[in-house]
Amino acid sequence: MVKTKKMTSRGYVILTLAALIFLAVGLLMLLSMPHSWVRFFIRLSALWGYTAMALAIMFIPFLKEIRKIFGRSFLKLHHWFAFLGLIFITVHPLAASHEAGSFSVFLPVFDSWLGFWVYAGRPALILIYIAFVVVLFRKKIKPWRIIHSLMMIALLFGFVHGIYIGTDFASLPILIIFSVLLGLAAAAFIAKRIQLYRNYKKSHN
Repeated sequence: MVKTKKMTSRGYVILTLAALIFLAVGLLMLLSMPHSWVRFFIRLSALWGYTAMALAIMFIPFLKEIRKIFGRSFLKLHHWFAFLGLIFITVHPLAASHEAGSFSVFLPVFDSWLGFWVYAGRPALILIYIAFVVVLFRKKIKPWRIIHSLMMIALLFGFVHGIYIGTDFASLPILIIFSVLLGLAAAAFIAKRIQLYRNYKKSHN
């Protein structure tokens, strides 16, 4: 049996930094504690879900590096963060619907352009689930990478949603953190597309 290479010190540093981001977001929320713990839980699940999703995307272009640093399959690390994000991002509307006493929080708004973007978190959730299901059946779905790219669009939708009605985005530190997360995720997404294009060109030369 081939032994799995152990995680290097850089791996622990990366995981520590990721944990510090989650902790920082939670502490910043506590500084503007809402009137109830239910509201706190609703808001925290959204922010932590977004954080985990963004981190999952950021790892994508660094396949070889991640294998060397963590001593395990890149996909395991990517999928763990994606799965964690999926859980939190699902809890957010479930808790909100429980508080509102209605499942309308899951339905996208199409009656106006502004309404769509104000509640852009709703279509974002749908896109996330589509991207998740596509990965599960990627062996049967040939253009799965293209469909899985919807995850980046979902992040953008979620950010706009947070700008419009996300109470915590009124906090400058939180706004900065999530602006950076979105920017880094977008950069990683573009870098991966460039990698795929270069690999395609090499294989057809």
